[in-house]
Amino acid sequence: MEKVDWKVEGMTCTNCALTIDRYLKKEGLKDVHVNFIGGEVSFETDGIKSKEELTKGIADLGYKVVKEDGPESIHHTSFNIQNLFKNHLQRFLFCLPFTAVLMLHMLPWHIPFLMNPWIQLAICIPVFILGMSYFGVSAIKSLRRGIPNMNVLIAIGSLAAFIYSLIGTLGNLGMDYIFYETTATIITLVFLGEWVEHRSVATTQKELSKLAATQKVMANMIAFDENHKELIFTIENTKLHVGDLLLIKTGEQVPIDCKILWGEVNVNEALLTGESKPIQKIKKDALIGGSMVTDGTVKAQVTAVGKDTVLSNILSMVKQAQSEKPPIQQMADKISAVFVPVVLGIAALTFLINFFAFNVGGTDSLMRSIAVLVISCPCAMGLATPAAIAVGLGRAAKNGILFRNAKSLELFKNINTVVFDKTGTLTKGNFIVTGFKSMALSEEQFKRLIFSMEKYSNHPIAKTITDGWKVNNPIHWKKIEEIKGLGMSAEDAEGNKYLLGSFKIADSHTDDHSHTAYLLQNDKLIGWFDMEDEIRVEARQVIDYLHSKNIQTILLSGDSLQRSKQIADTLGIDKVFAEKTPEEKLLIVEKLNTENPVAMVGDGVNDAPALAKATIGISMSDATQLAVQSAQVVLMNKGIQHLPLALGLGKHTFITIKANLFWAFIYNVVAIPIAAVGLLQPGFAALAMGFSDVVLAINSVWLKFKKVV
Repeated sequence: MEKVDWKVEGMTCTNCALTIDRYLKKEGLKDVHVNFIGGEVSFETDGIKSKEELTKGIADLGYKVVKEDGPESIHHTSFNIQNLFKNHLQRFLFCLPFTAVLMLHMLPWHIPFLMNPWIQLAICIPVFILGMSYFGVSAIKSLRRGIPNMNVLIAIGSLAAFIYSLIGTLGNLGMDYIFYETTATIITLVFLGEWVEHRSVATTQKELSKLAATQKVMANMIAFDENHKELIFTIENTKLHVGDLLLIKTGEQVPIDCKILWGEVNVNEALLTGESKPIQKIKKDALIGGSMVTDGTVKAQVTAVGKDTVLSNILSMVKQAQSEKPPIQQMADKISAVFVPVVLGIAALTFLINFFAFNVGGTDSLMRSIAVLVISCPCAMGLATPAAIAVGLGRAAKNGILFRNAKSLELFKNINTVVFDKTGTLTKGNFIVTGFKSMALSEEQFKRLIFSMEKYSNHPIAKTITDGWKVNNPIHWKKIEEIKGLGMSAEDAEGNKYLLGSFKIADSHTDDHSHTAYLLQNDKLIGWFDMEDEIRVEARQVIDYLHSKNIQTILLSGDSLQRSKQIADTLGIDKVFAEKTPEEKLLIVEKLNTENPVAMVGDGVNDAPALAKATIGISMSDATQLAVQSAQVVLMNKGIQHLPLALGLGKHTFITIKANLFWAFIYNVVAIPIAAVGLLQPGFAALAMGFSDVVLAINSVWLKFKKVV
């Protein structure tokens, strides 16, 4: 199966996304995700349907697949009037002069030549043709696919006014039957409204656009001539390959993920982590594409390109989360799917009831019916959730918080228990050896033995040992394995069996549980070592914040009870579960989940099962790959300082979604009856419809600035 990511132009509402979604699923494609706000479409294909066929199918629906490297359409479409205009603003500006002239005949003083229906028809025709080439074509294509969109309402409303006026003109029925200005006004103002709406919605993507903009920059590439003389020339970072050499200087953006070969720099990674404090990087350290060099010069080697870079993975993760639908959106989607047919029915009833029950004239009844069509806004319900999620995810990404799915944003509102792992989560995981002792081996033999076992582990303690006690002649084991939650088990060529781990493996050999790790040889205690780990500076502040929100805190660790209780007492954590294996951690989180929704924060292999089981799993970017993959939320700043912001954004995004949905429903519930009783002319209805979505966009954008912590 091949994963395909496309940019699709022309999607304006939930119905557009539903149309494409249903088409792709009907063609047998899997894992289909459509995000109409960002215009992203992704799916998995087995190659039975070619990309050209799928592109043509989407084009037949009224949308355009765009190449990843530029605005040129993959599928060549024949020329039509729409090709003359780049956006709705240009269409509005084209229509405005014609509409303004048509509106002149409504002034108190009459302009004689404008009172001629044939002249009004001539002035209206350019606007009508442009409107129908956009709204009409889109409406027909959506009806053909059985999923009528908002343009059906606009097309029917403007077409009804035009045909009514045309009949009046041909039959010479008088000015009471001429409403060309209504047709022109509807089309012109809807173009204006849609442009304003698109601009407003685009602001919800602003933070993601900033991230995306950093993906294409110029890089200083190092090459060598035939005399091995160093040459430096500029090249776009998209042309780089793994292994290429780069020169990066003060004030420049790191063009792509790379590793320092020479030099030292201070780097600002605020774009990725939200932390503007410069970080020192030295030889062999990794530089993340998109970060800024604030001081220093380095030569570096490219380690990842294209979709393998950190920034690309971040963008992919956020876009995937945007296309996910949280539970609250499902109701809005169901309503949006039947909204257009329902409004068509209401418009028909409006005409019939006004004309037959209340003896309203045919002209006024038609105008009321048209106003109902034009003012109805299915987009509002479809936009309510995606707009809020786009802003919430964008603000989160700017601050180094990545949500794997939109569902996590909504789930945060119910979290009242947060479970923490200890090592690397509440502590920095930067250990130092403070003491050791061996009852059977020399110091050199003891260190060699410990190093030879720990080099096969990813635990933070093991990393400290392998960095500090490195030897050139490690033991070659006959068998070695890491027992999650317990330690390392090994067997040498002579058949001696070794076990290295926490007090749990030595409790039958000693009562002293104060040491970090114990070493057993053939089930006999032969040594131990001690380590100290520094508590994260922000840990106490985060715990205090959670308590201020009446959120219970729990420490769940594989470390000794004594050490775990010491950390918990220092930070004020409510409960402690210590000396737990990954299986026991999983069972504890599972039990807690049955009582209350739980967020689990961890960073190690041992935490992966519990992270996956929690209501929300939260990992850090420097965690093990397994932990990152098991979590729904990733904190990119190598710490838990943004955990309160993640919780706050989740809750306030949900509040914004609810407010948006309330407005969307209330707008339609109030606006449609007002139009039905004749209190709103079609022209004003068109303007109100276009700007109804702007209210949602503004409310969503406010989430970008409001205090959430």
